[in-house]
Amino acid sequence: MITFIEDQRVVYGVESICRVLPIAPSTYYHRLACYADPSKASGRAQRDAELRPEVQRVWDDNYQVYGVRKAWHQLKREGFDVTRCTVQRLMKQIGIRGAVRGKVVKTTVPDTSVPCPRDKVNRIFRAPAPNLLWVSDFTYVSTWQGFVYVAFVIDTFADRIVGWRVSRSAKTDFVLDALEQALHDRRPVQESGLIHHSDHGGQYLSIRYTERLAEAGIEPSVGSVGDSYDNALAETINGLYKTELVHKQGPWRNIQDLEMATLGWVDWVNNRRLLGPIGNIPPAEAEENLYAQRDVLELVA
Repeated sequence: MITFIEDQRVVYGVESICRVLPIAPSTYYHRLACYADPSKASGRAQRDAELRPEVQRVWDDNYQVYGVRKAWHQLKREGFDVTRCTVQRLMKQIGIRGAVRGKVVKTTVPDTSVPCPRDKVNRIFRAPAPNLLWVSDFTYVSTWQGFVYVAFVIDTFADRIVGWRVSRSAKTDFVLDALEQALHDRRPVQESGLIHHSDHGGQYLSIRYTERLAEAGIEPSVGSVGDSYDNALAETINGLYKTELVHKQGPWRNIQDLEMATLGWVDWVNNRRLLGPIGNIPPAEAEENLYAQRDVLELVA
C-alpha cells in the first residue's frame, strides 16, 4: 500500500489517495517513516515483521494447508510466544489461508449378496491404545491416464496411517496389499483383540480379504449399508487426502507421480501433521508418549 501511494502521489496527492483507499494520511506518513528507519516502528510492527516470515514458513512447510489454529499450535510447539489472534491477523495480511474440505464422495459399492460381520465399533473410533482398532477405506483420483484408486488402513488410537496402496484397479488385490503393509509394519499380536472395521465394499467382504484377517487373528467389523457415519474416520482421512494433496497439487499425469506424492503426504501426516483430537500433536508422537508412559509405570511397579 505504501508503495502504491508513493507511485501515485505526484499525480493525485497523498490526501486524495488516502481518502479513496481509505487510510488516514497520518498512518501513511508513519508507515513511510518506519520503512525509512525501522527503529521508529512500533513494538507491534517490529514483532509482526519478525513473525510474518515464520508464519509463512509454517504454512509452506505443511503443504500450504494449515489454517489459523494449526499454524498457531505449530508456532507454539517451536517456542514462539504468539497469540492465536496475531497469527490470524498475519495470515490475513500475507494472504494465506487453510485448505477447505469439499464434499465427501462415496466410492465403495455395497455387496449385499455375501454375508458380512456385524458392526463391533458402533461409531466409537478412538481406541485406547495402538493395534486395537483399524479402519479401512479407499478413494479414487483422476489422472491423465485414467482413474487411480488409493486405499488406506488407519490405526484409530492416533489416526496413524499404517497401510496404504495406490492401484490402477479397484479389485481386492490392492486393498489386500494395504492390509499386508499394515500387518508387516505393525506386527499385531494375535491375542491382542485387534478389530478391523470397514464399510460394505465388496473388496473388504471378499473371501480372500476375510480369510487374511482370520489368519492374522483380526476380528472383522462392518458398518451398516449406506451410512457414512459407520466408517466416518476412514472417510475423514480420505477427505483430508483429497483436500490436502490431490486437489491442491493436481492435476496428476500418471500413477507414478501420485504414488510418490502420496508417500510424502503419508509421512507428513504420520510424523509432522498436527491432529486436534489427540492434543494437536502428530500421530507418531502420540504413540511415543503412550509407550513412554507405560515404561515409566513399569519402572515404578
